[in-house]
Amino acid sequence: MDTNTKATATPLNGSAPPINGGNGGSSPWGKATRNVEEGQFLEGPRTRSFEFWFVLKVAAEFIKGFRRLHFVGPCVTFFGSARFKEEHRYYALARDAAARVSKIGFTIMTGGGPGIMEAANRGAKEAGGKSIGCNIMLPQEQKPNPYVDRWIEFRYFFVRKVMLVKYSYAFVVMPGGFGTLDELFEAATLVQTGKIKDFPIILMGRDYWEPLLGFVRERVLPERAIDARDLDLLIVTDSPEEAVDRISDAAQRSFGFKWARPLKRRWFLGEG
Repeated sequence: MDTNTKATATPLNGSAPPINGGNGGSSPWGKATRNVEEGQFLEGPRTRSFEFWFVLKVAAEFIKGFRRLHFVGPCVTFFGSARFKEEHRYYALARDAAARVSKIGFTIMTGGGPGIMEAANRGAKEAGGKSIGCNIMLPQEQKPNPYVDRWIEFRYFFVRKVMLVKYSYAFVVMPGGFGTLDELFEAATLVQTGKIKDFPIILMGRDYWEPLLGFVRERVLPERAIDARDLDLLIVTDSPEEAVDRISDAAQRSFGFKWARPLKRRWFLGEG
């Protein structure tokens, strides 16, 4: 066997992987990105001054998010693909579910972009409810959909993800791609580990999610990578009515949520 030969992994699309994250082999730490600043940070250890200022920028973005979302009220966050058009059945399902959730007093929060995000914001708007968009800056420009009442833009994914959890009483997860799966399993992990408690995670689109849940039941559970009770963290339904019932029940039972006249607001340090 040639000891100089190194094994390489082949991605699912069959193309060859870039060497050292696609940075020309200059550093074993490199991870390719279109954003210069984040690319520099992800290359590995940087100067102490660079990393100090990076932390300050992150802290400033957290503060901006806290201030802008301080008065949004209790939210339900909708996740799902940005690629589904208005005529798609999942767009219609998200629009209907968001309208129903909005009618019981929750603010609908999304990433603020197209597809499922637009559908959920649209449903809230049509039901006379409040609608928030938390956008992430991406290399391809993404404009807010026309149904958001407030639009907040974040540079860092992890800051945005904290905001989507911090102000929500439940997640409704519509069909989507890698980003949606990331958000789904992060939420499930937070509930599983007790970081957030009795937090409904509702998967809508049973035909879409069933193969994934089958894998969890048939492979992950038998290998004891999760406990049987962890399967109960995910609620699967095609019914917007059931989604609303689950959310309202958890909000009242676990969080003491009460439908009441909103309190008088007192602004301090730039709350939105």
